[in-house]
Amino acid sequence: MTSRARAVVLALAFLLLVWAVYEQSYQLASMIAGAMGYLTWSHYREGTVFIATQAFQNHDYDKAKRLLADIKKPQYLRKGRRNYYEFMSGNLALKAGDYETAERHFQIASRLPFRRPNDKAIILINLANINLRKRDFERVKAYTALARKLEVTSRVAQIINKIENEIPKD
Repeated sequence: MTSRARAVVLALAFLLLVWAVYEQSYQLASMIAGAMGYLTWSHYREGTVFIATQAFQNHDYDKAKRLLADIKKPQYLRKGRRNYYEFMSGNLALKAGDYETAERHFQIASRLPFRRPNDKAIILINLANINLRKRDFERVKAYTALARKLEVTSRVAQIINKIENEIPKD
């Protein structure tokens, strides 16, 4: 849910809560208060990352960017959401040509846990690619070495090989 949708639902729930208290239906009132608490909690801990992920996978980058911008304090997201927030933000910045912002987001994402080692390797590859453009070959070597240590698919291994081949030999 977006922030606006959550606000509307919370406003309606508050009106329902007032009505439940007025009718002295305290059991219903406590359930409504609990639902309001969960909506508030999920706003900070979950955000709109899931919806943004779906938009990103459907190549609707404008919608993904809008949904990620809806998250005002990404540091409050739980680790399982923050990693994808940073990953998508980095990819969106790369598409826009903002390499500094992309590198910052990928740096943060590289420190967060991912379910699959292949996802972490893709982040390291993006960092290596950015540093290859900046001609910082020592960092490129470090990122590709870290990516090699992870269990990756053959496609990702080929990308790592390609990046390593672009590093000039001394």
